[in-house]
Amino acid sequence: MMDIHKILKQLPHRYPFLLVDRVLEIDKGKSIKALKNVTINEPFFEGHFPHRPVMPGVLMLEALAQAAGLLAFDTLGAGPTDDMVYYFAGIDGARFKRPVEPGDQLILEVELLRMKAGIFKFKARALVAGELAVEAELTCAMRAVA
Repeated sequence: MMDIHKILKQLPHRYPFLLVDRVLEIDKGKSIKALKNVTINEPFFEGHFPHRPVMPGVLMLEALAQAAGLLAFDTLGAGPTDDMVYYFAGIDGARFKRPVEPGDQLILEVELLRMKAGIFKFKARALVAGELAVEAELTCAMRAVA
């Protein structure tokens, strides 16, 4: 379990781009289950869409990538540093199954499939009330910044 204070120490993201509110479970080197509370106060709802607010799919994928980052750092027993960045390197098979709206709680489930030389491959999905909202395979890379 990881509360917001620990998440803030592990992820460099800040409002309005921090998209993980709590880690519910973490199995070192294997999987993570986290949550994102989706509220009407999210800045993207103002324009997406004013008449029917829906969370953008790319932000659902970003939330999953942030959960994957937390799993990667936990797996390595390390945290982010100023000379290292965690990037998206690929998104495969992304499928959006249901809209995510204000008031929903997005449950983020990420499984580490493999890691090698700073490249991580994850199987990820997000659910709302037990119903699949999005699924994808994510590739992320940890790289030193010059």
